[in-house]
Amino acid sequence: MVIEYMLTVDIDSRSQSEIFKAMSRPDFYPHAVEKIEQTDTIISKVFLTGQYAYKIKKPVDLEYLDFTTLDSRKHYCEQELILNQRLAPDVYLAVVPITFDNGQYQLAGSGTAIEYAVKMRQLSERLSMRNLMRRGKLDRESIDALARKLAEFYRQGAYDKQIKPFGSWQTIWSNCEENFRQAEPFVGEIIDDHKFQIIRAVTRAFLIRRIALFERRLEQHRIRDCHGDLRSGHIYFSDGIQIIDCIEFNDRFRYADVTSDLAFLAMDIDFEGYPEIARQLVDDYVDYTKDRELFVLLDFYKCYRAWVRAKVNCFRLQEDNDADHDTPGIIRKTKRYLDLAYRYAVQFTRPTIWVICGLPASGKSTIAGELAKILKAVVLRSDVVRKELFGLDAEKPQIEAFEEGIYSKEVSSHTYAKLLLLAQEEVKKGGSVILDATYTSEHQRDGVLCLAKDMDANIIFVECVAPYQTLKKRLIEREAAVAISDARLQHLKQFRAQFEPLAEIRDELHIRVDTNMPLKQSIRQILAHDHFATSQQIGELMKNRLSEKA
Repeated sequence: MVIEYMLTVDIDSRSQSEIFKAMSRPDFYPHAVEKIEQTDTIISKVFLTGQYAYKIKKPVDLEYLDFTTLDSRKHYCEQELILNQRLAPDVYLAVVPITFDNGQYQLAGSGTAIEYAVKMRQLSERLSMRNLMRRGKLDRESIDALARKLAEFYRQGAYDKQIKPFGSWQTIWSNCEENFRQAEPFVGEIIDDHKFQIIRAVTRAFLIRRIALFERRLEQHRIRDCHGDLRSGHIYFSDGIQIIDCIEFNDRFRYADVTSDLAFLAMDIDFEGYPEIARQLVDDYVDYTKDRELFVLLDFYKCYRAWVRAKVNCFRLQEDNDADHDTPGIIRKTKRYLDLAYRYAVQFTRPTIWVICGLPASGKSTIAGELAKILKAVVLRSDVVRKELFGLDAEKPQIEAFEEGIYSKEVSSHTYAKLLLLAQEEVKKGGSVILDATYTSEHQRDGVLCLAKDMDANIIFVECVAPYQTLKKRLIEREAAVAISDARLQHLKQFRAQFEPLAEIRDELHIRVDTNMPLKQSIRQILAHDHFATSQQIGELMKNRLSEKA
């Protein structure tokens, strides 16, 4: 419901601060107040009273919204109420006026309406998706339920001639260019110039290459009236699932490909440090919707969303009236969002060849398997390929003397050649691939470098290392279990003696990971690495390598 009054007046931020002072007192409210907490964004302020929350829009004029008049703030409060009742009907209760009479501010009192607030049922932060993840309390069933709720929400979402153009290639191009233009004043200070240039370049390249895909999404009715600000902090597992704080102030932020909306949440979960949950959510969603083309667009839209968050944080640093904000903290978050955007840009612009190398028992297969889950990339294991060449069961041990039988130098040469052929097929399909092998020699590594250059693919070498005693312990444990790898303790000294250091691999293409640390920490180290390399850079490396050999 909306309570109407005969008279309304405009207000500036200074006058609004007086209202905020009044709302900071318990006697302002016509109901019992447990305690008053406040939260701030660049466009709004929320007062939490225990039972209810009250959200006030600030009189700001940004390029993408205008709240400078009371009429506009009232209108968007009404829109917020209507739109959020789609996903949280029992949370959003009313739009209520703040009045001024006899020198006093009142909530829905007599006198002149000078401001409006959205009244909501206050939800427990302990039950937010973000806090449940941080506490390790988000179970598999809850993720599945959320995926199902989102699938149904998008299925029912409005789709018409007004909404459809917001998913057009031209609109998406314009949105991306606007984001880059708005961020330009911060480049060189808060935003790293190199990453800015790379993200912008690969975004443009992706859009140009994928025009047909974006047109196909239009015809498939994938452009819907979505949420627009789908983050883990806006999702509560309370009396079912409540999803709050959708975008009400700009239709084009809400009208979008459903992938863009879901990508925002997946990016946010990645930002929180739980990529496996993001993967499960997306997988479950695709199972419900059968929208497998979503995977082609996911990293593009995750990059877009991460960039928007970085840009918004830059805007926040410009707020003159927010002396309480944590400037160092905001800068750190901004750079983390930028790092995420950069990583996604690397993933969607071109396929990546991940070379997971190192001594036996160094943790290669564990790292490769975890990366495959997160990146949705195919894993090619030398141990499997080698046995398939001879029609052997990959699961059955085939213990040979060092460099004899199927582990002879000749067979190893064939194995690594087959790995390259299989990797080439995956890259041709536009997918990334993970190679799990020792890659003991420079010669073997040169082969995969040449492939990356020829296929115009990104490449990164992840060298897995561990202390000698750890390697021995793992190999002893392997002998007591069924393992695909046939390397045993008696082979370790020979492998160590033959392993050629990765001195020829440039630092930006090489990550050295100590697998003694927790797996999650290792994965974070890998994914945070600056591993973008152009075909030209790889070509220069190969030219230098050939010159050295001549």
